[in-house]
Amino acid sequence: MSEKSIIQEARDIQLAMELISLGARLQMLESETQLSRGRLIRLYKELRGSPPPKGMLPFSTDWFMTWEQNIHSSMFYNVYAFMIKSQSCRGVEAVIRAYKLYLEQCPVPPGEQPVLALTRAWTLVRFVDSGMLESAPCSCCGGSFIAHAHQPLSSFVCSLCQPPSRAIKKRKLSDNLADMFPQLLNEQEKRVV
Repeated sequence: MSEKSIIQEARDIQLAMELISLGARLQMLESETQLSRGRLIRLYKELRGSPPPKGMLPFSTDWFMTWEQNIHSSMFYNVYAFMIKSQSCRGVEAVIRAYKLYLEQCPVPPGEQPVLALTRAWTLVRFVDSGMLESAPCSCCGGSFIAHAHQPLSSFVCSLCQPPSRAIKKRKLSDNLADMFPQLLNEQEKRVV
């Protein structure tokens, strides 16, 4: 019988605590640590004050293709890919760092959930690694966006260059000064024409 390393167990507990604080589901914790399910549940209850949510992990690639989710997923994945290419970190550490940067760039109002949850971000990386999804260049802006694997790339247009009509209707006017300049310019152009 092999004896478990106390140092490895401490690392796993620290990793599990960080993942739980970022909103990881139990299945992700089980996959990324060597801790038993019972210990993970107890740790989750201790940190969150409630048991982990039940249910299956997301398994459909279609979620990542809708306009808003695609933009957020692409932003996260580009940061993740940069970290992997620069060799600053690997595996779940790269997912955690990229996700924290994503949250910095897309702050979540109090009481709301981010568009891209940590478990979905982790699932996205697994889908790309398995060849179900890929990062594809937009033929208009040249940015890299998440797309279904094996689709013709020459005609791919991202959802920023070609948003669906409902996306424009849903957009709220922002109070942020940086967001107001394009809106003000559009209003001035309409007045001139």
